[in-house]
Amino acid sequence: MAETTSVVVVGAGPAGLAVGACLRKAGVDFTILEKENRVASSWRRHYERLHLHTIKQFSSLPFLPFPKNYPRYVPRDQMVEYLDSYAKNFNLQPRFGEAVRLIRRDANEWVVESTSLSIRAPFIVIASGYSAEPVKPIFSGTESFKGKLLHASAYTNAKPFTGQSVLVIGMGNTGAEIALDLAEHGAHPTISLRDGVHIVPRDLFGIPVQMVAMFATKALPLGANDRIFPIILDLVLGDLTKYGIKRPKEGLMQQIRTRARIPVLDVGTVRKITEGAIKIAPGISRITDDGAVFVDESDRKFDAIIVAAGYRPNYQSFFTNGDLQRVHGDVPDGNSGIYLVGFRNSVTGLLREISRGAMRIADDIARRRPELAHRSN
Repeated sequence: MAETTSVVVVGAGPAGLAVGACLRKAGVDFTILEKENRVASSWRRHYERLHLHTIKQFSSLPFLPFPKNYPRYVPRDQMVEYLDSYAKNFNLQPRFGEAVRLIRRDANEWVVESTSLSIRAPFIVIASGYSAEPVKPIFSGTESFKGKLLHASAYTNAKPFTGQSVLVIGMGNTGAEIALDLAEHGAHPTISLRDGVHIVPRDLFGIPVQMVAMFATKALPLGANDRIFPIILDLVLGDLTKYGIKRPKEGLMQQIRTRARIPVLDVGTVRKITEGAIKIAPGISRITDDGAVFVDESDRKFDAIIVAAGYRPNYQSFFTNGDLQRVHGDVPDGNSGIYLVGFRNSVTGLLREISRGAMRIADDIARRRPELAHRSN
């Protein structure tokens, strides 16, 4: 027989925990389902050198600021520590080991089928993560490569690659930072860059670029920002085209708005590129047994290949096509009973958007179901 609750929250990462805390404050009963066995499982798997790219003042979750002794850009281990304390502080107790298999509509409620549970609820909050599933492109010849080949999601640190020639495929924030980590620890990285990329320093003239972007979007129209930023960035970073890095035709702010594609926030990779410690190569044509051939028909030998092709959400797999049509983006949508949180990446920062979204969602649920306001878990 199916269990019942008012809200099912899918995922116990930052987004799911934030929603849980907001629902707790609103007095609404809920159940959090988490496929792994601990909260913040993705953060625990990230590479060791990872730090937040957004400042802690704008990155904490609702009702609980980061500790004062945390640095401006919170490192991975302290982020995990914070999320553990957040769950404890709000008495959030996810049902662990419960991977969602199907979410289906039944009359006026939703039924969530997970690993061992069936739960009915009028409201569902999808908080399964912006980067839930690694993107693993298929390259011709991969099966013949004799070296080590892994996705960036399996990268921990540079120790296994010291002294080796390593190809990093992709230059998003993950690829750029892995290449930097490799260069700083005795490896010889090359980044394969298929398309253009926007790169900005994490701090611009000593000011967090997150704050600069927030001010710029309020003060100037999008087109003006896209004309001004390249001029400023060339002054700060120099002309990177001579190293094989070009900008996309689509402007920096336009790219964020239309495709939620955040620029590379540079924490030292550009300096290593200009010093020659990190090489840039064109896109991949095919993999060989001892390296790679690029689209310009040049070839190089590599001891290892790390695929940093990014991640994608996976919540679409929870629904049948008809029910998926009820999902309308990262905004409260109480008419269908489905809400998304944590899928809107913007110049203000993903974690800031998560906090704001979690509070809006909890308020909307409490407003739509006032009789729940005095109930608690």
